[in-house]
Amino acid sequence: MSNNEKAASSATPRHTIALVDDDRNILTSVSIGLQAEGFTTRVYADGASALKACLENPPDLAIFDIKMPRMDGLELLQRLREKSALPVIFLTSKDEEPDEALGLAMGADDYITKPFSQRLLVARIRAILRRVEVARADAAEPAPDDTPAPEMVHRGRLSMDPARHEVRWDDRPVSLTVTEFLILETLAQRPGVIKSRNQLMDCAYNDDTYVDDRTIDSHIKRLRRKFRQVDPTFSAIETLYGAGYSFGEGG
Repeated sequence: MSNNEKAASSATPRHTIALVDDDRNILTSVSIGLQAEGFTTRVYADGASALKACLENPPDLAIFDIKMPRMDGLELLQRLREKSALPVIFLTSKDEEPDEALGLAMGADDYITKPFSQRLLVARIRAILRRVEVARADAAEPAPDDTPAPEMVHRGRLSMDPARHEVRWDDRPVSLTVTEFLILETLAQRPGVIKSRNQLMDCAYNDDTYVDDRTIDSHIKRLRRKFRQVDPTFSAIETLYGAGYSFGEGG
């Protein structure tokens, strides 16, 4: 690395990643690998200690194993989501597919199946952090005088404010993760137009990160669940089996 590259690297804030796994070998190897990529890491061997630490001193992103003592990854995510929108990646085994889908439905941002490459994990982490940072910057920084602010989206009973990352249904707030917001915004911008899973992936994961169909399906299920907590009759996100999803203003 050149001196200029080192200077640029040292000037870049280090993101903090919380690692939660009862396997000490995984904790150690992943932590060392992430530190080599410029991240700061905190490690926890069980969900209970991780929950307390993540709420009191939140990291930038957390990585949870599903199977853990004292409090497993699913319970940890459920309790964390009651108070925090902290980005979360699940680590799962090949035989834990139902848990993967449940984790995404509960609000995880992504999952990776073990064994995984360090390169893939770092790519997923950076993709999520980029989406979070863009959303925060749009909400916090006023646009220059010559740059129009992102337009509000009004579709029937739905209102979306991209600049503030706010969503309302019948003027009642609905709290969404960054990924959920991007998927809904893509659908709502063109009501009635079917968006394939690949098109939704491109909008929600605007990089080379690979996600499969189940990831998009799980995000859609969670979107519907969140809106039905506000309006039990919500039906605005429509499915065309084999083709994709669309937004219907009748909702």
